[in-house]
Amino acid sequence: MAITSVAQRPVVKTSEIYSGLTADTIPARKKITVTASPSTNPQNPDSLPQKIISPSADTSGRDTLPVASIPDTFNIRFSKDTLDAPVNYEAADSGVLLVKEKKFLLYGNTKTTYKDVTLTAPTVVINQETKIVTAYSFKDSTGDVLTRARFTQGTENFQSDTIEYNFKTQKGLTYNTYTKQDEMWVQAAQIKKVNANTTFARKLVMTTCDYDEPHFGFVANKGKFISNKLAITGPIHPEFEGVPIPVYLPFGFFPLNPGRHSGLLPPRFAVTENLGIGLEGLGYFHVINDYVDFTIRTNFYSYGSWNLNLTPTYRKRYKYSGGLNISIQNTKANFKGDPDFALNKSFQVSWNHSMDQKAKPGTNFSANVTAGSTSFNQYQTTNPIRNVQNQLQSSITYSKTWGGKNLTLSANHNQNNFSRLINVTLPDAGFSIPTLYPLQRKNPIGAERWYEKIGIGYNGTARNQVAFYDTALRSFGQLLDTLQLGAQHRLPITMSLPPLGKLIVSPAISYEETWFTNRIRRRWNDTNKKIDTVSLSKGFYTDRQMSFSLSINTALFGTVVLKNSKLKAIRHTVRPQFSFYYRPNLSANKYDIIRYDTSSQSTQQFSQFNVPGNLFSGYGYGKGGGISFGIDNNLEAKWRGKKDSVDKKIRLIDGFGFNSAYNFLAPAFKLSPFNMYIRSTLFEKLNINATANLDPYRVDSNGQNINQYAWSGSGFSIGRITSANISMSTRFQSKPRDPKQAPNPNTPFNQQVITDPNLMQDKMLLQDYMQRNPADFVDFNIPWSIDINFALTLNKIFDRTKQEFKTDLSSSLQFNNSFSLTPKWNFTTNGFYDLDTKQLTQLNLSIAREMHCWQMAISVSPIGQSRFFTITISPRSSILQDLRINRTRAFYDF
Repeated sequence: MAITSVAQRPVVKTSEIYSGLTADTIPARKKITVTASPSTNPQNPDSLPQKIISPSADTSGRDTLPVASIPDTFNIRFSKDTLDAPVNYEAADSGVLLVKEKKFLLYGNTKTTYKDVTLTAPTVVINQETKIVTAYSFKDSTGDVLTRARFTQGTENFQSDTIEYNFKTQKGLTYNTYTKQDEMWVQAAQIKKVNANTTFARKLVMTTCDYDEPHFGFVANKGKFISNKLAITGPIHPEFEGVPIPVYLPFGFFPLNPGRHSGLLPPRFAVTENLGIGLEGLGYFHVINDYVDFTIRTNFYSYGSWNLNLTPTYRKRYKYSGGLNISIQNTKANFKGDPDFALNKSFQVSWNHSMDQKAKPGTNFSANVTAGSTSFNQYQTTNPIRNVQNQLQSSITYSKTWGGKNLTLSANHNQNNFSRLINVTLPDAGFSIPTLYPLQRKNPIGAERWYEKIGIGYNGTARNQVAFYDTALRSFGQLLDTLQLGAQHRLPITMSLPPLGKLIVSPAISYEETWFTNRIRRRWNDTNKKIDTVSLSKGFYTDRQMSFSLSINTALFGTVVLKNSKLKAIRHTVRPQFSFYYRPNLSANKYDIIRYDTSSQSTQQFSQFNVPGNLFSGYGYGKGGGISFGIDNNLEAKWRGKKDSVDKKIRLIDGFGFNSAYNFLAPAFKLSPFNMYIRSTLFEKLNINATANLDPYRVDSNGQNINQYAWSGSGFSIGRITSANISMSTRFQSKPRDPKQAPNPNTPFNQQVITDPNLMQDKMLLQDYMQRNPADFVDFNIPWSIDINFALTLNKIFDRTKQEFKTDLSSSLQFNNSFSLTPKWNFTTNGFYDLDTKQLTQLNLSIAREMHCWQMAISVSPIGQSRFFTITISPRSSILQDLRINRTRAFYDF
């Protein structure tokens, strides 16, 4: 017997249908009554009342017992081969039940589910006796598969021509199967599923290419897959475009577990002029636990050079994270006996640590440490940029904030690779108290008094420092001889006054005190006509300074309205700033007044605390009182919008103005130089920033300033430009070919915001690689882009030979351009051009070719201290990022 559903299938074989159930065989529901049976035995508790069902009986007019509410009981027995969960199925076309064969046939977009197993296919046959479900794909008249059968269980997903699966044993067999394991696509002639997590495959191809006919793959006769763990194959070899490559391995091992896992890090082949042939990046990554792992890498070359990098990292979620890097380097350039032979042994240690802000609110601990041999950067063979870095800096900081107060403790390190001088500051302490209002009432009633707005704060800094050269061995006592101590305190007193109309008035008093440990005394030697040092003593010395100020600020606005023009209005904002100040000469006795020219009675002041052993400088000599002033402007425009559209605001000039000061109490040169500036963003594309210093005084024949204004005397002049600089930058970029396409997954770290310190070391390594392989980070979705940065610096220098000022100009142009000739080809150029010498000081040319699942890149750098060329063919998938064909040659000028 067969049961058919409503179907639109045009042809159904009559042999498959034995009889049809077209009539309703379920009787109509009738009224039933339940009465007690006379045979019920009350003495037998096991006997239950018999249910008497009388569909047509009428019980009216008879005595009956109360109806007892007795639940029905069922004793259903299941056969041993019954499934432990229901099988749900649906079909868009039709379903046929073959009763004798115990089979159920589904046609058209079928979906069958059992527990976590989902099977979709054009045609499905369910055998109720064997518990086997068979799914078939749909082929056209030529035999090409149009729709495949799909099998899903947990993270496993198969596409096959035919799928057989046993619900009872959870075993299955598939033919001509496509499946994805992590980022790896697997094609197999036959796959056997033995349990929920393990499958075996015959005649398989593994690839990261998602085409039905992949561009490349690794071919093996058999393999085993364990979900989210690993894949193991027998003898395996690669194929490109169906052509086998005669490189055979006895087995294949592919990790499939997501997240971190231990494993080897393959090297890349390199050829250098001075170091010979080498392997770079060979290493091992090991996961110790969920919180700690480490990476070890090494480079070694045929001339005898090698280096070793050990990088452990640690992390605890919501607590802290960090990493350590220890680098040991042994460099041998050329052969012993050659005139250009070089041998260097060096090391470097770096440590970074950060604390999650939510771990302890108000408390933070961070570290960024880099220290080592001063010659380490010079002999970096894989990073030409670090060859010219002369400064190494480190900082370890602890800070705590409570009740508005802030305490900061830090240890700092500064190392000059050129002079080999190392300065270590330990500790560097800072403490600050927010502004307090001591005269403020506890229970204010009525308006606030003016004296209640008087506030006082505190900022203090204490510092210790030792200095030494890395070329000399020093004892602890010798290091203590270089110990430098110092402290500085500031007590700002402020007062907030209500606005006087449109003027904002702010008076302030500031007191500063600095502590020193060294003091020097000087005097003029008439015999030798020079300044002699009388004494250099150590002890505890203080210097003080006090100042009073009154600042006035306001803002003025002016608008010009234009009629019958697309430019609707122009708005000019002027912000004048005035500040009156007075500073007494509290440091008069802290200076040596030396008469160095007896004929003219000329004197010069020398601070007793400006000594290399002091960490802070002494305060200026003389009292001062005057006014500091400045004007800041900006221009905005309003562009009339089109009909029914909003007017558009345009910033013409973001800011321009000047600032200076006039000291009424100075004996000469009362007017300070003018600092002028302008900054703007034109058309939202061109960023312009320019500054200049204007000296308002005349100069004598020796180029020295004289106490005469430039506009006094004959010939009018506003002053002399002593220095100026202009910087401009712009970026032009075309629209992406596909706006919906996600950003390039290979976007380098220098274009991302990195806050995790564990990634800092990876960022540095990636930036090093980018310097040599920029074509590996091309976004083919952007047809073209242009980045240009221009810098111009001007300085006026007095030429004593010609007795005139000469202009020293230096300018440079930095560019970075990308152009896609076709959607698959990209050309990139970046470099640095010195406009003074009219020479390219750095140039890099790159060509990239996208090959769907692979990418080819050629980079050439023929100019600069580091010259190299690189040819790389690599997969685009991250799982095969180390499977690259690389040819590199580098030439260095140490």
